[in-house]
Amino acid sequence: MDRGRVRTEKVIKKEEKTKEDFDHTRATLLDWNLFSTFKITMELSLGHPALKAFMCGSLSGTCSTLLFQPLDLVKTRLQTLHSNMQPGSARVGMVTVFLSVVRTEKLIGLWKGVSPSFVRTIPGVGIYFSTYYSLKQHYFLEQGPGAMESVLLGAGARTVAGVCMLPVTVLKTRFESGRYNYVSVAGALRSVCQTEGPRALFSGLTATLLRDAPFSGLYVMFYSQGKNTLPQEISTSPYAALANFSCGILAGVLASLVTQPADVVKTHVQVSPHLYRRTADAVRYIYNEHGFQGFFRGGVPRSLRRTMIAAMAWTVYEQMMARMGLKS
Repeated sequence: MDRGRVRTEKVIKKEEKTKEDFDHTRATLLDWNLFSTFKITMELSLGHPALKAFMCGSLSGTCSTLLFQPLDLVKTRLQTLHSNMQPGSARVGMVTVFLSVVRTEKLIGLWKGVSPSFVRTIPGVGIYFSTYYSLKQHYFLEQGPGAMESVLLGAGARTVAGVCMLPVTVLKTRFESGRYNYVSVAGALRSVCQTEGPRALFSGLTATLLRDAPFSGLYVMFYSQGKNTLPQEISTSPYAALANFSCGILAGVLASLVTQPADVVKTHVQVSPHLYRRTADAVRYIYNEHGFQGFFRGGVPRSLRRTMIAAMAWTVYEQMMARMGLKS
């Protein structure tokens, strides 16, 4: 009787072991199928040229933003200064603001607002370059765009990216202004929605597009035309990246000067949306308080930053696209 019971227990254990092995094998196969499906999906997705352009653009924008964030902060502080100084008093310039930030907020204060800058840059620059690549491949596959076509191409890509990332741009501008005690991007978003409503996240849309779309259009035009004037020997030499970077700097300076007034207006509207119901109100205030030169306040740090960021972003983007075997 004991032998029969022992034999029965062995049979039961063997059946349970067989069932466990079967369940484990089935789970393993299921996990492997899911992994294989995910891997194939990712490979197909990453193989899409537009997504590759997005990845290249995001990486190039991240590197340039980290390096030049202090210039953007100084530019914002300069533009939001009130003209309460008496006639004849010392003029507040870029160096004065820079030293003031370091003295009161330490060196790390120069990177205040870098978190929303990253939140904006990583997807924003990626959206810009992927849109630019898609438009160029769709409309200018046979031959390169001309001067005016480059303006439309750059402006169109920037408009798409600008509208998508405007809420983050508003938070970033407020972080850098020093007027708001935001601790994190999520906290800033919550505070704006609770106190001012979601509409405040899209304040300065008109001024932003008037600044960004022309800047990108002019930049692409100056940059592409500058590259076209380079001798073939330089374009195919190891110094091609340096030559492209130089073209990018020249294009950035020219485009920054033209769009500086719109940048000043945009900053005022986004920092103090309760003061300006319309973009025209901000334009009128700046002119009455600061005169015509008020529209070019913060022009030096912005020109430096936008020029260096754009030149670096385009150089890195084109080099990465070339390594992937794609024509940028």
